[in-house]
Amino acid sequence: MFAKEGYGLIVGAAFIALVVGGLGWKYGGPIGIIAMIFGVLVLSFTLYFFRDPVRIIPSVPTNTIMSPADGKVLLIDEIEEPLYFNGPALKISIFLSPLNVHVNRIPTDGVIEFDEYVSGEYLVAWHEKASELNERSQLGLLHPSGHKVLFKQIAGAVARRIVYHVTVGDEVKLGERFGIVKFGSRMDVIIPRGSTVSVAIGDKVTGGQTILGYLPEPVN
Repeated sequence: MFAKEGYGLIVGAAFIALVVGGLGWKYGGPIGIIAMIFGVLVLSFTLYFFRDPVRIIPSVPTNTIMSPADGKVLLIDEIEEPLYFNGPALKISIFLSPLNVHVNRIPTDGVIEFDEYVSGEYLVAWHEKASELNERSQLGLLHPSGHKVLFKQIAGAVARRIVYHVTVGDEVKLGERFGIVKFGSRMDVIIPRGSTVSVAIGDKVTGGQTILGYLPEPVN
């Protein structure tokens, strides 16, 4: 299964592979063999990048925060968040290499209250200022408990296209697909201080499968 957001690039890669491979076959020799191999590699990488494996979302407590992406935990930090929380919060950053699955998933149940796309720079995804300066989407979700959750798709030095399919007013469920960042990126999940964190820096996580933590008790 492949992500629908990649269909156009998959078709383009197949066309390139067909043309380059055909020329390589026609002219033969070492250069022809290299051309055919190149065409196969381009198509294979594109198919691999846009894979969209079926994920069975586990049954978990309602206050669970699930990883929205495959990758490695890059940062866990207490921050002041001025955009949606307007105050103290806890940030968990996940780095996605070009070899990770890049389909992004909703981290917890709720209603989208905030939706902003920001054009920006293309610093490497692990740069400390990437979440503030890079191209990104910023989605604020109100959980049924009354707690806020902010999650960001952040483009990296290679990623050049952010796609998401939710907007203000949408009711969303934990584990639902909501978008993709093409060719390497970062995801930030920002939750209230006082939340329980279940991962550590360096941990590998899987979107819709790995629990990042749990929200605090419901807001009175």
